[in-house]
Amino acid sequence: MIRPLRIALLASSRYPVRQPFAGGLEAFVYEFARALTAAGHHVTMFAAPGSAVDLPWDVLPVHTFEMSEVSREDPSVPEWVVHETHAYLSVMLDLADTLRDSFDIVHNHSLHYLPLAMARTIAAPMLTTLHTPPLKWLDQAVALPGGVASEFVAVSGFTARQWEPVNGPVPVIPNGINLDDWRPGPGGDYAVWSGRLVPEKGLPDAIAAARRAGIPLRIAGPMGPPDYFAQHVRPQLDGSVSYEGHLCREDVNDLVGGAAVALVTPHWEEPYGLVTAEALACGTPVAAFARGGIPEILDATSGRLAPPDDVDALAGAIVRAAELPRARVRARAEAHCSQAVMVRRYLDCYSGLLDEEPESLSA
Repeated sequence: MIRPLRIALLASSRYPVRQPFAGGLEAFVYEFARALTAAGHHVTMFAAPGSAVDLPWDVLPVHTFEMSEVSREDPSVPEWVVHETHAYLSVMLDLADTLRDSFDIVHNHSLHYLPLAMARTIAAPMLTTLHTPPLKWLDQAVALPGGVASEFVAVSGFTARQWEPVNGPVPVIPNGINLDDWRPGPGGDYAVWSGRLVPEKGLPDAIAAARRAGIPLRIAGPMGPPDYFAQHVRPQLDGSVSYEGHLCREDVNDLVGGAAVALVTPHWEEPYGLVTAEALACGTPVAAFARGGIPEILDATSGRLAPPDDVDALAGAIVRAAELPRARVRARAEAHCSQAVMVRRYLDCYSGLLDEEPESLSA
């Protein structure tokens, strides 16, 4: 077994890593930190102020600063961009200087370019998990002269293929969830949609498809832009479509586990699709648009796919998915969405970066 490691996890400086989660990335980092700690490693997390601090890991402080009146009046750059850049610049300078010998591994889960651009300044090896496509800022950081002093893994084969033209072949470690935390539910007579209420998640298509399939829809998740909810969601709420709020995991588990089918309707190429894995763990079959990494999670025993943006096809997928045996749906999660397997694979990556013997892994 790999020796106990001192691991720094770099997460979002904008969104706290705590329940109820702002999105899938925050949920992933939270659960990953718990799993690494349970495996005997010492975890220190860099994340937005207000992140959970009642759990057994340390916190790297997020440095803030007071903008001058003149700079605050500059309309060219949003203030949150400036604060985020300052936060990552500060933590990378700390890792290069005062914290230089404090960690064995720095594991980067941020979506900011500075950890990649400054990776060569720190003593510990860096591993970066690619949770997104090659966004412009990340793309340009990888293309810096001399390359980037970080190894990479991608959360799905689809995401790895997107990054291959940028930095060559990328190993894949699919995201995993704690199957003990997501209990199989009894099912019910409604459909469920969970996630961030933002345009790229395609909630209006889920509402339309549920209506055409003749099944009530219950919605849960954090609101994005207020005008999006006001214009595209609230007018559609009625006796058959309800918004349950921004729920903690336990309540999401109950809601998803009590549904006949879960809908996943991205309007972008979803890199992985954590809500898909969560639904399967609840024993709830999934009807989804075939985008991004989602087809890698679902098979014929656990869900039905529809062509992207095809609401009529999605309505048909809802009806067919709801007929699938729930025990086989849960079995798919156990076989392909295990956090334990994911963590062992990451520990093997750490061993390779440290030139140590990896754990043996049986798939």
